[in-house]
Amino acid sequence: MDILNSQSITLNLPDADIVYYPNFFPKIEADLFYESLLSETPWQQDNITVYGKVHAQPRLTALFGDGSKTLAYSNITMHPHLWTDRILKIKNSIRTICDANFNTVLLNYYRDGRDSNGWHADNEKYLGQNPVIASVTFGQERPFHLKHNSKENPTQKLILEHGSVLIMQGETQHFWKHQIPKTTKVVSPRINLTFRIVL
Repeated sequence: MDILNSQSITLNLPDADIVYYPNFFPKIEADLFYESLLSETPWQQDNITVYGKVHAQPRLTALFGDGSKTLAYSNITMHPHLWTDRILKIKNSIRTICDANFNTVLLNYYRDGRDSNGWHADNEKYLGQNPVIASVTFGQERPFHLKHNSKENPTQKLILEHGSVLIMQGETQHFWKHQIPKTTKVVSPRINLTFRIVL
């Protein structure tokens, strides 16, 4: 596999350790991953509770990983499907740039611009003190917004491209929130995989 992992961008942000690989997977391979994940993944849409109100989650999701590692957020508890050979191939590729033994991956399917992921930090206790998060994008590029918890610091916007990998680690989740905002533009679907270690 021809991984173009020599090109990386380190985001110059305070209280953060974030590295972006815009062309980690070559386009031909990224296209194949997108098509296969779209058709093979058992997508589901859960209801989430936000400020006491129940809403349909604005995207489809699926969880894969080690059998006992559930994922809980916004009053949702997800139970993982067993790793597939395709997802393991993606995970093992990421190990070449991030020496983390990921045991869980959450897949998000953004069908159009109305699908989104609001401001949040991946700071749940079960992720440990300084979690390592590897975010992979296949399909439509979408803006990724970062916002420091202190009002003195501005937001940062990054375009997550097809075949890219974003690594967030260190104290990033303590100081920064991130989101994939809605857009009124006509956009194609996007599949995102966020690899993590659930303790």
